[in-house]
Amino acid sequence: MKNFNITHRRADSYNVLELDGELDAHTASQLEDMLKKLINQDQHQIIVNCQELDYIASAGLGVFMAYIEDVREEGGDIKLTNLNKKVYNVFDLLGFPTLYDILDDERDAIQKFNSTSTKE
Repeated sequence: MKNFNITHRRADSYNVLELDGELDAHTASQLEDMLKKLINQDQHQIIVNCQELDYIASAGLGVFMAYIEDVREEGGDIKLTNLNKKVYNVFDLLGFPTLYDILDDERDAIQKFNSTSTKE
């Protein structure tokens, strides 16, 4: 089994989480802990860069579902970027593109956040 790692950094005023490896039942708690930490720090504009994410299981998808409402209730969102075809197909199969913004790259996510905030 490949390891899983999350790198957190800032891009403009946004939090970027870079996922690397395999997000499954054994590693989902790491993502859950990171999202909880950001929410507790009132950081609600989150970009999840999946460029290095090789695999996602239902437990990983469940983490996204568990926290999206908390983030949106605070006026934020979770935007997903850089999904490879295999990972995107899993999200697509479960209808995630209707629930989440899935964008090509971080720049697109930042533009989407900016366009959303100017409409409010």
